[in-house]
Amino acid sequence: MKRGGPFDLANACLLFLCTSMYLGTGWSLILFSFPIAPRLTVDNYYLQFVPQVQAATRFFTWMTAVMMLSSGVLAWRERRTALRWYPLGVLLAVVVATLLTRIYIFPYNYEMAAGITSPERLTEVLSAWMRMNRIRVGLWTVQWLLTLGYFVHRVLRAEHPARARWGFGLPVPPRREVHA
Repeated sequence: MKRGGPFDLANACLLFLCTSMYLGTGWSLILFSFPIAPRLTVDNYYLQFVPQVQAATRFFTWMTAVMMLSSGVLAWRERRTALRWYPLGVLLAVVVATLLTRIYIFPYNYEMAAGITSPERLTEVLSAWMRMNRIRVGLWTVQWLLTLGYFVHRVLRAEHPARARWGFGLPVPPRREVHA
């Protein structure tokens, strides 16, 4: 199978779709859900939070596995080119975001799902949960930017022949002739 062919393009597009879904979900949390946190109480937080997080966890668990496989395959297929660094960066960011989620965020999810009855504890848990999610959204943003970078790099390579490129496959600026 030829490197850079339809399979590689479809795989890269799948990875871009997945990173875009994470990007949109994360920024949606920050822009639209986090601002209402001060209005959540022990009586109303559950319906505003728990079912959505449980559904997202089920979906994103599978999607994360797809992303790891996709970025690993893409890095392998691009192993002899500078393009390999983009999917390797995505893979690293996915692993770090997954560890952050499993180690720090899931315990808060479980506590909220079990039912928090103290307003003080709810405030503590929501604050910590939002802080960890801001970090995770940063990682998701990096994943998206790296995947976008992969496509930009491919476009730049297609527009400039190999002899006109220098380090990392980026184009060399045109030289102007000096006339005496």
